[in-house]
Amino acid sequence: MSERSVSRRKQEKRWYTLMAPEQFDREELGETPADEPDKVLGRTIETTLGDLRNDASENNTKLTFKVNEVASDSAYTEFVKHELTRDYLRSLVRRGSSKIQAYITVLTEDDYRVQIQPVALTTKSADESQEKAIRRTMIDIVEESAQDRTYEELVDSVVEGRLSSAIYNDAKTIYPLRRVEIQKLTLEARPEEVAAEEETSVDVDEEEVAVDETAD
Repeated sequence: MSERSVSRRKQEKRWYTLMAPEQFDREELGETPADEPDKVLGRTIETTLGDLRNDASENNTKLTFKVNEVASDSAYTEFVKHELTRDYLRSLVRRGSSKIQAYITVLTEDDYRVQIQPVALTTKSADESQEKAIRRTMIDIVEESAQDRTYEELVDSVVEGRLSSAIYNDAKTIYPLRRVEIQKLTLEARPEEVAAEEETSVDVDEEEVAVDETAD
């Protein structure tokens, strides 16, 4: 390919403005170049909650968005991940205290599958039974929160700190806590993907039943 052809292709690229979802007030996340709109779909961009809110104190929270729609020169995104920075998580750990984690996969009211990872930090070292009870509390509260919330509402409860506060208030009665955080929230599957998985599972079950009947 000649240098002129390469240059022409570069000139044909357009810049698309990446927009946050409505729940993040359609804030501009940045720009991305592409020679075709379809090539922008699926791209991800990472920013911080501090950048979105113009508040440096919230730079320890990373947010990831994924492009799911392109219109004109704008690329609209969906929220796919919330994660605390490693440095911040490391700063929370104290010698002589316990760090209790859980990995919980839930289905929201509108059928989004999400994994949530809360972490609780005690004031002093808790024993095994206390850690188990705190972990059980974290799991119960996260599961209950997902059952009666949409994906957007669940994300809001994590980003605004309401979910971690609910866990803290319940779990502190088991053993004194210094802090509770949601260290990560990840979108695992959208409603259509969940439905497709369930349909595939049903098909497999029916085939197994048919095999069993033939064997008899």
